[in-house]
Amino acid sequence: MEQFSKQDQEMILQHGCDISLVQSQLERFAKGFPYMNLDRAAVVDDGIVRLSGEAVEELEADYEAAVRNVQTLKFVPASGAATRMFKDLYAIMEGDDDSLRAKADAFLENLPTYPFYEDLAAAMRRAGIDVEQSRKAKDAVTVIRFILQEEGLNYGHLPKALLKFHRYQEGIRTALEEHLVEAALYANSNQQCYLHFTISPAHRAGFERLIAAVVPQYEERFGVTYHISFSEQDPATDTIAVNPDNTPFRDENGNLLFRPAGHGALIHNLNKMDADVIFVKNIDNVISEDKIGPTVQYKKVLASYLLQLQNRLFNYLRLIEAGEVDEMMLCEMLDFAETDLHIAVGDDCTPDALFDLLNRPLRLCGMVKNEGEPGGGPFWVRNPEGHCSLQIVESSQIDKTDGQQRNILEHATHFNPVDLVCAVKDFKGNKFNLPDYVDPEAGFISSKSYNGRELKAMELPGLWNGAMSDWITVFVEVPIQTFNPVKTVFDLYKRNDK
Repeated sequence: MEQFSKQDQEMILQHGCDISLVQSQLERFAKGFPYMNLDRAAVVDDGIVRLSGEAVEELEADYEAAVRNVQTLKFVPASGAATRMFKDLYAIMEGDDDSLRAKADAFLENLPTYPFYEDLAAAMRRAGIDVEQSRKAKDAVTVIRFILQEEGLNYGHLPKALLKFHRYQEGIRTALEEHLVEAALYANSNQQCYLHFTISPAHRAGFERLIAAVVPQYEERFGVTYHISFSEQDPATDTIAVNPDNTPFRDENGNLLFRPAGHGALIHNLNKMDADVIFVKNIDNVISEDKIGPTVQYKKVLASYLLQLQNRLFNYLRLIEAGEVDEMMLCEMLDFAETDLHIAVGDDCTPDALFDLLNRPLRLCGMVKNEGEPGGGPFWVRNPEGHCSLQIVESSQIDKTDGQQRNILEHATHFNPVDLVCAVKDFKGNKFNLPDYVDPEAGFISSKSYNGRELKAMELPGLWNGAMSDWITVFVEVPIQTFNPVKTVFDLYKRNDK
């Protein structure tokens, strides 16, 4: 067991952690996290629901009435910096990859199409540099420097939410503004739109300035009132970093180093939300308004389907609590649990046991046909007790040296676009305590660096992975058109080239 100095102990406590927790993290680094035990891929008619065209139309038509008496909320993780989005531009600027020359030339050629072009031109003009001269001279390094660094747009250090994504005749919108538009079109109950963004403390002022500047125009256009809130990832959820030999990593001053524990820590932020229907979607998964139809339709469909399932679920829970379940009713409930909620209950399940299985948070997760996109996917996973459940599993959680597990992964038909609709209250209207439903064994360890030194970092079970492991989970197939992420800066050209 690591012996921490008095200074170490004070630092741990100041960080909001306790020493026993840090000790357990060090033990976890030493033993690692177990791989997920895939039973089979979730596919249509075996874990994934494919709604008929008629069902889609009915659910969409029922949506407005369904949400009239509930509060909706759009929850958007938006704290991450856009650094990875500009990975290739950094490589071009640093001149360490000749193979990117053609990509650099194409970027300069298409530059006027990018939504941040006018801002870039103005920033370079203030420094006495003409962007068009730099572009025609193929001076990619100068142009990129003014995009990424503080002397220009500082995009390399800003969150994606504040970056300009789409060009319109009437102006240019940031990713955050596109979420405001989406909220008005589907996360809208009685013309009230509640949105929550998780942010980093360093960028709170930037979020607040943008919200103050743009909200009035969107409220006027859509006839809604926005209620926007922010939260930050709790430093107490940070995890200690270690050296490759699993000893505590120390910075140049000899202090312990703590790191944010990934988006899994946001389950605590989500737990503080008080809403009946919560839409969860990544900040960069937005499309321009002229192509937004399928996204809006299927958000309404998922929410309407969720409320239908929840209504039936709540009725059954009330009957069980009142002791009004005969053998025929129990059979009906068991069939609902297995067929509609994909819960393996067993033939000898009692009403009390069924109550425990049904009285949990509920989530509907849109799943898209796999067309080679990276990321997690839907699987049937077997736990150490031998029970199977539907889970979203990342590739890094699968033992690819195991031929059987690799074969299951290779035969997956769908992937996870992070398209969730959640219900976090029980049948009496009380909020579930969401950290109670986390699988602590579903985290992972990654390799990082600090000032050029290698270290190992620990991420808590992902928000839609292990953090929701013990939720009731229903996977629904949604169209590929609903998945429109901006993963690299070049995606912005594809979107704005008209």
